[in-house]
Amino acid sequence: MKETIRKVIEHEAKAILNIPVEDGFVKAIDLIYDRVHLKKGKLVASGMGKAGQIAANIATTFSSTGTPAVFLHPSDSQHGDLGVVQENDILLLISNSGKTREIIELVDLAHHLYANLPVILISGNPDGILVKTADAFINTGNPTEVCPLGLSPTTSTTVMTVIGDALVVSMMNKIGFTAHDYAKRHHGGYLGDKSRAQAKG
Repeated sequence: MKETIRKVIEHEAKAILNIPVEDGFVKAIDLIYDRVHLKKGKLVASGMGKAGQIAANIATTFSSTGTPAVFLHPSDSQHGDLGVVQENDILLLISNSGKTREIIELVDLAHHLYANLPVILISGNPDGILVKTADAFINTGNPTEVCPLGLSPTTSTTVMTVIGDALVVSMMNKIGFTAHDYAKRHHGGYLGDKSRAQAKG
């Protein structure tokens, strides 16, 4: 059992180290900064299934670190929730296959609402349909899943999370986000106390 656990950790660590650090990261940060911090829009993150859970986590982490963001479920977007999207927003989409039907439909609907809405795509498929719609493409490196069946999103969602963290930290550095700024957004719990203590120090 311990050997299996060790192999899982090693597999996922290797996948993280193999994430291609390319211009898509820089383009994504520049786009988010322009739309959210200069034009006062927000980041709208979306994904289906497990990728959607990662997108939701990325959105909340961005929001708590000074970049307003929301999660939009791609299916709910077809039933009125698309109304959360505004003209100065930017879409951050996650699709491991690069051809998730619900995400393709979301892009079509969003661009029908606002034709110039920029799209950032995180995907493991540089040849997927969604890449053609993306203004910035971030490649996960398409790692093999550590799941013994090769089916359940495991390693792919790990690298998606790390990519999200890289974007968040890069944006924090770009906007000069401080502990004082964090404390104003996080009032409760241990992190609220810690951020206020750091801000005073």
